[in-house]
Amino acid sequence: MDFRLLIRDRLRELGTEQRALAAAAQVTESYISQLLTGKKAPPAPERTDIYDKMETFLRLPTGKLAMLADLQRTNALKRKLAEPPAPLFEEVRELILRKCEPSREQPIRAMFEKEPFGALERLVTQKLLDVVKRVTKEELDDENWLRLVARLADRSYEQMRVIVLEFLEADIFNVSVEHCVTFLDPLIESWDIDLATLGMEIVLNRRLAPGHPKKFGFVELEPAAPADEEPGLQAFLQDPFLRGDATALEIEFLKKLHFTRKRPTPLYYYRELQNLRDPLHFRGAEETMA
Repeated sequence: MDFRLLIRDRLRELGTEQRALAAAAQVTESYISQLLTGKKAPPAPERTDIYDKMETFLRLPTGKLAMLADLQRTNALKRKLAEPPAPLFEEVRELILRKCEPSREQPIRAMFEKEPFGALERLVTQKLLDVVKRVTKEELDDENWLRLVARLADRSYEQMRVIVLEFLEADIFNVSVEHCVTFLDPLIESWDIDLATLGMEIVLNRRLAPGHPKKFGFVELEPAAPADEEPGLQAFLQDPFLRGDATALEIEFLKKLHFTRKRPTPLYYYRELQNLRDPLHFRGAEETMA
């Protein structure tokens, strides 16, 4: 059954209206209306508690609405993937650049303008969105936090819940100016990026998101060069009399020994192996505690 049709049928069967359903779900009546007319896509089930509240009010089996919403979202996504992506709103770009570390704003602005909605702009925007959405998702059930953000945005609590649901669905291809003004602007204090490594640091507004700055790295690293083995160790390993039945763990231990001036002989490694095996050189746990 269709997601919207099921809700309409249940409202009719229960003899109630969209206004009551909106109150039960703690969202605006306008939002419910837009869900039922298809003007708004249903939010992802894992990102919201709205379906639990609606199912309780409509006396539907747990998970029924979430399943239908997920099916509708999947079909919509298939259609969306066939469409070319649209660039960011100019206002969104300006807000993001305004939050940039001042010393880097001009060179980054030039790069954004040289390649509109290019790799760098998408990377920065996506990472900022990821951080703010993570904070918003964590605070979604905190009524006090939502009311604080609502006051800062001059919105009602119910309106803010709707905006949060829509924001959690946004990505770099459809983030709106309203999303940025409501969430990115107050939550992001500043951001910086190392253009050589693409490592980012994002500082959050401590009033709304207490904690340390978020740091992210993205750089291709060369594999570490293997450490040169000591000639004495190589000779030790090649001599079956000296090496004997040395285990892989024991050999690994010997490889980790480092020397700054004098170079050890094969005999040194033989004696080190015997020292490692001699129980007189080590204390048991009970002796250490005593």
